[in-house]
Amino acid sequence: MTLWKTWFGLIVRLRDAFSRERAFLWFVAAVVACTVRPDLVGVTSFVRACWLKESCYQAFRRLFHSSSVSLERLTRLWVATVFEAADSPGVRVDGKRVLLCDGLKAPKEGRKMPAVKSLHQESTNNSKPEYIMGHSWQVVSLLVRAGTSLFAVPLSARIHEGVVFTNRDRRTLIDRMNELLGSLGTDEPVYLLADAYYACRKIARALIRSGSHLVSRVRITAVAYEPAPAAPGKRGRGRPRLYGRKVRLRTLFDDPDAMTEIESPYSEDHGLRLRARERDLIWKPVGRFVRFVAVEHPALGRRILLSTDTTRSMPEIIQMYGWRFKIEVAFKQAIHVVGAWRYHFWMAIMKRTRRGGGDQYLHRATDDYRAQVRRKIRAYELHVQVGLIAQGLLQCLSATAATEVWATFRGWLRTIRPGIPPSELVVAQALRDALPEFLVRNARRHFFAKFLADKLDPGRARGILTAA
Repeated sequence: MTLWKTWFGLIVRLRDAFSRERAFLWFVAAVVACTVRPDLVGVTSFVRACWLKESCYQAFRRLFHSSSVSLERLTRLWVATVFEAADSPGVRVDGKRVLLCDGLKAPKEGRKMPAVKSLHQESTNNSKPEYIMGHSWQVVSLLVRAGTSLFAVPLSARIHEGVVFTNRDRRTLIDRMNELLGSLGTDEPVYLLADAYYACRKIARALIRSGSHLVSRVRITAVAYEPAPAAPGKRGRGRPRLYGRKVRLRTLFDDPDAMTEIESPYSEDHGLRLRARERDLIWKPVGRFVRFVAVEHPALGRRILLSTDTTRSMPEIIQMYGWRFKIEVAFKQAIHVVGAWRYHFWMAIMKRTRRGGGDQYLHRATDDYRAQVRRKIRAYELHVQVGLIAQGLLQCLSATAATEVWATFRGWLRTIRPGIPPSELVVAQALRDALPEFLVRNARRHFFAKFLADKLDPGRARGILTAA
């Protein structure tokens, strides 16, 4: 009971993103179903999860295509809700929040799904093929502490390639990531943790202009520069030199005596010692000093890390970059527990794509056809946003109400370790067990229970609600 009261207390803050109350109620039903559904097979699982009538399937489909939902407004309200709910357990460095960003490739075989294209996967995992057909997403998350663990609470995700509406559009994935960061609606400075792909001029300069900083890995082939030596005597005409001797960063590993042995800041390493070296050099993409850290890990090998904040120490930079992998864990939970990317919306009038094809160019298509493509892509993004909100609510309950979660959880785990917060799967199971009782006890006074009253399928809901 307490868990659902807290859950609904958070989700009602998103009401202003909907121009119609009925659309908001169906949105709440979708998030509830996404939270408690026992299977992950598209919108049909929403109907089964809440014991609804067959006619509710079309209502859910209309929700994802509805013009009464402002996805941009929903994202901003969700970000504000997460920032407030996770303010106490949130991770801050020098008073700044910590954001994580990364890309995700969602496999899709639909021949009539806009933005599906051939994607290359760079992975050493044997279960992943090198090329797949799917959607290319970029995601931003907030780092939150729960007990002795860390969560990457998802904030927003968008499809950033696959369709070209005009051949004048020259935006790259980096440009679109900057737009995604700007669409969050927060002006406060942050630390952005990212992979080597985002260690570039556009990302770094945009962050520095707003007072934020980038912590990432750089490629082993990267170079930096020492400051230009002062010219002897009177300076001549022309702009003074900015860059001195070029330094190939991979050479930082060449001098073993310059490496310092430190204890690994990663909690999983349990006393393992690393060899590392830091050096402040001028990085040409930003034209200023940044701090590079060359790290040699006994198991993970060599990495060269970058921080645009030169006040951070070497162990801090290593630890912060290690936090970036929490977004990979969040991806796994979003896919296999919540099913955020399990959407199956086809576009009947779309021209069939061929396997192995690239971007779909629509600059010669009719305005109506382009509008239909935009509407379908927006449905994908709203479905994923619903899943990310469901996952974020699970993480917020895990971080702030762990005691209530374990008290409500009716399953069995071989080991429950003190200080370790419950996972999204455990919280979802606790909410699933408590939902029938919550609906029965609040049938006459809670807005969601009253909304579901005439939509329940008596044949499937009677036994569950009677047992509650």
